[in-house]
Amino acid sequence: MPSKTVIVGSAIGLHARPAAIIAEEVVKAGVPVTLSMDGGEPVDAGSALMIMTLGAGNGAEVTVDCDDADVLATVAGLVQQDLDA
Repeated sequence: MPSKTVIVGSAIGLHARPAAIIAEEVVKAGVPVTLSMDGGEPVDAGSALMIMTLGAGNGAEVTVDCDDADVLATVAGLVQQDLDA
């Protein structure tokens, strides 16, 4: 599965609001997407709760995995944005 590693841009990290925005986009896309941190198990990016279990704070490296290049780019872009603004 193709992947891209990005830096979390949200000031407080991937908490409820950014996680919900990312999960909503993944569900809308209808393809499997996972997020993981170095050494951790991948989680389903279609679930805000699972995204929050990563504990990814601002500046953390998160790897986005998806077979659809457009969805991969969209989700990676969301992880990099400050979704709290």
